[in-house]
Amino acid sequence: MSRINQCFSNLKANNKKALIPFVTAGDPSPDHTVEIMHSLVKSGADVIELGMPFSDPMADGPVIQLASERSLAAGTSIKKVLDIITEFRTQDITTPIVLMGYLNPIEFFGYKAFSEAAKQAGVDGVLLVDLTPEEATDVVQYFKENELDLIYLLSPTTTPDRAKKICQLASGYVYYVSVKGVTGTASLDVASVKEHVDSLKEITDLPIGVGFGIRDAETAKQVSQCSDGVIVGSILVNCIAEHQDAGNNKICEALGEILLPMRQAMDA
Repeated sequence: MSRINQCFSNLKANNKKALIPFVTAGDPSPDHTVEIMHSLVKSGADVIELGMPFSDPMADGPVIQLASERSLAAGTSIKKVLDIITEFRTQDITTPIVLMGYLNPIEFFGYKAFSEAAKQAGVDGVLLVDLTPEEATDVVQYFKENELDLIYLLSPTTTPDRAKKICQLASGYVYYVSVKGVTGTASLDVASVKEHVDSLKEITDLPIGVGFGIRDAETAKQVSQCSDGVIVGSILVNCIAEHQDAGNNKICEALGEILLPMRQAMDA
């Protein structure tokens, strides 16, 4: 059983939901990321989504775009991201790690080479925002060979037929985008989220994580009641930006002040 499957299985057995924070690898510099990842786990993270910086992150709003810019300016490459995960794994062999990003850098790296290197580093899943099911044939083959879950996005505008097709290809979990737009925009309508998640549960047994628009403990609690996981990104990335010059201890402390109340609210 994969780390992701084991994680969701354990949570379900304990009547809990996954808290899945997102941060960009190498933001504000590669030297910060491993400690940040460990601090997220200490604050209640079940899975970590780690962004691979890219120069044109089309699904992301200004907060995560700027994080990519800071990371790239600090010299973060795909290889460096994998080195960060390798270092993280020397102390944590349990927490699932999902790499989130865009197809271009992976294509440049090489699908086969990337898949093998990701497995070696300790990656559990990959979410490539702009990889459509129709174009995923070669990627799926290499990911399966290296036991990497391929996680897909679904949105409020995804048709039922397409959602069913995507869920048949996906593994690990499905990422439901709760709002129309890019990351960091709009406040979400929890009633609408529940309606869409309920519909998805009729066509897939995969866990469904909900992201975009989750900014506080109360919203995290509400979303956790109608999904299998809560994905939190922009508010954490913005926190890193606000404290980037204050040192890693302050960054980790500030992140904990956001994430821990979400964990507590979800478990209450």
